[in-house]
Amino acid sequence: MSGLKGWMGEERAQATVEMAIVAPVLIVLALVAYNAMMFASAVARFDRVAPDVVLAHAVSPVGDGGADAVTTTVEEQLAQAMAECGVEVEVVLEGEDDQGLGSLLTLVGVTRTYRCVMRYAPWPSALTIAGVDMGAPLYLEHERAVVIDPWRPGVVM
Repeated sequence: MSGLKGWMGEERAQATVEMAIVAPVLIVLALVAYNAMMFASAVARFDRVAPDVVLAHAVSPVGDGGADAVTTTVEEQLAQAMAECGVEVEVVLEGEDDQGLGSLLTLVGVTRTYRCVMRYAPWPSALTIAGVDMGAPLYLEHERAVVIDPWRPGVVM
């Protein structure tokens, strides 16, 4: 009879050992799924908001600030619109250096490209267990280029 009790106890312990092995894998898969869904949600919002913010603040800027002031305003407004998602936002105006200020083309008003970049830090980004850093050191990055024409306000090219 004592051999039968030992055999039943080992079978119950086997399920505990299997659960101890599978639980960390399930937790990691859940974290990956969570981060993928949060990034997809942030990308969808960013793709909708970025052109609207650039159109609202870059086509006809307020004040006499130069291109740097307009870019800073666009970046601030875009960061404010994306604040709920917990992402970092960067906006760069491309092609300003290539448009010679003394040339005749400055009177025509060439198109401007605003490159909007969103960076998402996966959660948990700084996790340390027993002295081992287990966080995600990388960022997920998404980029959206918005081309506007200063002569046709409200038009994204």
